[in-house]
Amino acid sequence: MKRILITGALGQIGSELTLKLRDIYGADNVIATDLKKNDSEAALSGPFEVVDVTDGKTMVETARKYKVDTVMHLAALLSATAEAKPVFAWNLNMGGLLNALETAREMNAQFFTPSSIGAFGPSTPKDNTPQDTIMRPTTMYGVNKVAGELLADYYFEKFAVDTRGLRFPGLISYVALPGGGTTDYAVEIYYEAVKNGRYTSYIDKGTYMDMMYMPDALNAIVDLIEADGSKLKHRNSFNVSAMSFDPEEIAASIRKYIPGFKMNYNVDPTRQKIAESWPNSIDSSAAKEEWGFKFDYDLDKMTKDMLDKLSKKFQLKIPS
Repeated sequence: MKRILITGALGQIGSELTLKLRDIYGADNVIATDLKKNDSEAALSGPFEVVDVTDGKTMVETARKYKVDTVMHLAALLSATAEAKPVFAWNLNMGGLLNALETAREMNAQFFTPSSIGAFGPSTPKDNTPQDTIMRPTTMYGVNKVAGELLADYYFEKFAVDTRGLRFPGLISYVALPGGGTTDYAVEIYYEAVKNGRYTSYIDKGTYMDMMYMPDALNAIVDLIEADGSKLKHRNSFNVSAMSFDPEEIAASIRKYIPGFKMNYNVDPTRQKIAESWPNSIDSSAAKEEWGFKFDYDLDKMTKDMLDKLSKKFQLKIPS
């Protein structure tokens, strides 16, 4: 039975992953950590410790206290926020990652951290982006992710730490609010569709980006950490994606359930520039071949579930 330490456990991925892992491995075997405790289910349903990921000493002490054998490092500043605070982003994203890797090395623990399609850049092939390709990002977040992939590779080769990771696309969830990412429009649009029947997109029409529904992302994480390590050639990190769409296509999907939904545009130059530097679609074949990656949700299936869950969450009737 795994004993797992999660950093950033109250963030967009962590707030749901913590609960999923507690269901699988038992509540007491999943130790959630974050900068401060709140009253969320992730914080209250099992062990929780306040840990600043830039404090490596406390991270190691926490791992020793609970005798963990797996470290899942999720704490990070996301793309748009990182671009506004690049020095802070470097110190948090890279310093935190190094501390987490050192904790895994100290504990002889398995290690997981997410990468991102942000690791790609304008010179990367835009369509069906290969697993192995040129990676020259032009954002601080992207630079952090490329450096992070290489650092995790280094810890595997140098110290035999069992490092694993996924290059996530935009993740869409009805549980946690968006947290400063470029792809957050694809989350916000559903909230606004249910609440107000309209949305103003900061990403322009015709801008394609890969996306994945959170249940598929969580399953991918579990499948990867449970996979036979001897079959993993890439480790840090695997391309994974379930769909690629532009704002017009997600609006059209919403109109199948909310016919009167209105979409307007007020393009944010910073986030638009970031989006245009990323792929239109990525190739997930390496993940499928090496550990059986799969997904269940396409755009319309995700839209139906998002609108249903959000209408119940806010106790609102879906606008007609």
